[in-house]
Amino acid sequence: MARYREAVCRLCRREGMELYLKGDRCFTDKCAIKRRGYPPGQHGQRRPKHSDYGVQLREKQKARRIYGLLEKQFHNYFEKADRMKGRTGDNLLILLERRLDNVVFKLGFAVTRRESRQLVRHGHFLVAGRRVNIPSYLVRPGDVVEIRERSRKILSVNEALDAVARKGIPVWLELERENFRGSVKALPSRADITEPIQEQLIVELYSK
Repeated sequence: MARYREAVCRLCRREGMELYLKGDRCFTDKCAIKRRGYPPGQHGQRRPKHSDYGVQLREKQKARRIYGLLEKQFHNYFEKADRMKGRTGDNLLILLERRLDNVVFKLGFAVTRRESRQLVRHGHFLVAGRRVNIPSYLVRPGDVVEIRERSRKILSVNEALDAVARKGIPVWLELERENFRGSVKALPSRADITEPIQEQLIVELYSK
C-alpha cells in the first residue's frame, strides 16, 4: 500500500497552516508552523505568487494531506462524488469523513489519522461485529465501531480516549468510552464537517 513516508511537518509548512498531523505536538511550541512559518525549501521565504490555478491546487493538496490520501485515491473519491446526487463538493467531503480511519480518529481512539490508519490496518477494530482492516472502508448509519477485546489495553488508545474531551465528538457519531466503542448515528452533513476546506475550489480544479 503506497503512503507518504516523509516528514509530515513539511506538509503543514507547505500549506501555510496547522493541519494537526502530529497530534499533541501541534499544540506545543515545537509546532513547525510556529517555529518556521514559511514553506520548506530554499525558495520558501520568497513572496509567493498565487494564480487561480495555484489557489485551487493548494486547496486540493491541503484536503489530501488532512485525510492522508495520495493523488489517485483522492481523484477516485472525486469521481465517485461527481456521480452521486447532490453537490459534488459536499459529496466529496462526506465520503472522506465516512472512511473508517477517519471515524476511528473522530471517535478519539487515536490522536492522528496516521495512527488510526495503522490501528485499522493491524486489525484492532470491529465494524458491526466483523473485523475490518481496510482504512478506506465506508461506514454506514447504524454501524458500531469497536476495538477488539484483546486490543483494549493498548496504551496509546487509552491515552487518546482520555484526551477526547478536548476535541469533542462530532454530532453524527456517538462514543461509549467505557465499552470502547462508538456508533454512526447518521451520515454527516456539510455543516457537521469542520475541516478548513473550500471544496468548491477542488471542484473547479478537477472540472478544467
